[in-house]
Amino acid sequence: MTLPLISLATVRHHHLARHRLCEAPTGAGKGQDLHQMLQDLTFVQLDSINTVSRAHHMILHARRTNYRPKALDKLLADRLAFEHWTHDASIIDMENFGHWKLKFARDAVIVKARYKNWRRDGYEEKFNTVLKHISDHGPCCSSDVGKDEKKGSGGWWDWHPSKTALEYLWRAGKLSVTHRQGFRKFYDLTERVIPQQHLDAQFAVEETINHACTTALDNLGFATSGELAAFWDLVTPAEAKQWCAAELSVGRLIEVELETAQGKPRRSFARPNVLDVPLMEPTKRIRILSPFDPALRDRKRTERLFGFHYRIEVFVPEAKRQYGYYVFPVLEGDRLIGRIDMKADRARDKMAVRAFWPEVGVRMGSGRTKALTSAIARSTALASVTNLEFAPDWLR
Repeated sequence: MTLPLISLATVRHHHLARHRLCEAPTGAGKGQDLHQMLQDLTFVQLDSINTVSRAHHMILHARRTNYRPKALDKLLADRLAFEHWTHDASIIDMENFGHWKLKFARDAVIVKARYKNWRRDGYEEKFNTVLKHISDHGPCCSSDVGKDEKKGSGGWWDWHPSKTALEYLWRAGKLSVTHRQGFRKFYDLTERVIPQQHLDAQFAVEETINHACTTALDNLGFATSGELAAFWDLVTPAEAKQWCAAELSVGRLIEVELETAQGKPRRSFARPNVLDVPLMEPTKRIRILSPFDPALRDRKRTERLFGFHYRIEVFVPEAKRQYGYYVFPVLEGDRLIGRIDMKADRARDKMAVRAFWPEVGVRMGSGRTKALTSAIARSTALASVTNLEFAPDWLR
C-alpha cells in the first residue's frame, strides 16, 4: 500500500509549532504563561555550561524574550514542576510525577548496576545515614554529607560514597531536588517536596506507557516508535513499538512517509488528523538556540528536518574542530541559518561575539545581519551584561 507522503516543509512546520518556535516570543515569560510553556514543551533540559546562560534559561528565553531565571525558580518553588531525569537531567511539569514512579523503580535497578562500574564502592552502606541526616536536618547538598570521606582525585565524576548515595536515592525517587544554589542541588525527602496529590497518584504500567507515547507523539507530530521511546526515556523501545502496533490496529495511528532534507523518505507514525490542525506561520525573527533545545536535541532528526549537521564543538578534538569551542544554532523562521560563537564576559560587562558561520546558501545581507545583531542584543539581559563586542572578522 502506498503511504501518504508529507512534504518536508509541512513536517518542519509541525515540528517547530509543537516546540513553540513559530509564534512571536512576546509573552510574559513568568507565572501562568511560563507554566503553560513548560506544559507544552513537557520538559526543559538542564545543563551546567553558562557561556551565555544555562541551557534551560536559553530554551525558555528563545520562546519568551521577557523570561528571566527567577521566574523558573518560582515555578519550582511553587511545586508546579520537579527536577528529574529524562534522557538527561531536566525540569518536568509536575503533572507527570505520578508516571515517574515507573522510572524510579526501573532506575533503582539500572543505576545500581551502572554505579558498580562507574563509582567507588561503599555508597550503598550510606543510604540510611544520608536519609537520616536529611530527615533530621532538612535539605542538604553533597558537601553536607560524607565530610569524613576521602574525596576522589579522578575529577568531576569521582564522587565520594555519600555523594553517590544522594544521587542514587534521587534517581530512585526517595529524595527530590528541593532547590538549587547556583548549579548545586539540594535534596530533601520526596514526601516533603512533592504535593500530596502527586505523591498519591498511582498508574498501572500500561497507563504510563500510554501517557509517555501519547505525549511524545503530541510533541513531535510525526515519529517512529524509537523516537517515542527516546523522547522521555521513560519506556523501553519494545514497549513503544508494541504501543504503536496496538494504536495502529484500532485506527488511532496511521503510517506516513516523511520527506527529508537528504531526499530519502522516512516512515513514521502520526495521528489520522495530524494535518487538520491549523498552524501559525513561523515568524521570521532570528533566535539563538541552546544546543540542548528540545527542538534540536535529537541530532539525527535535526539533520533530517533541516539539513543541519550539529554537534557541540566542546566535545570535538581541537585538531578536528571546524567552529568555536561552544557554538549556538541560529534559527530564522523555519530555517537554521548558521551557528554563532559568543560568550558573556561578565567581568567586562560585554557579550563577546567571536564568529558567526552561515550555512551554505545563506547570504548575510544588511537586513539579515541587522536582525542577527538584534537577536544577540536580546540575549544580553538574560546573560546579565549590557554591551556588545564583535571581533573584527566575526562574520565568516
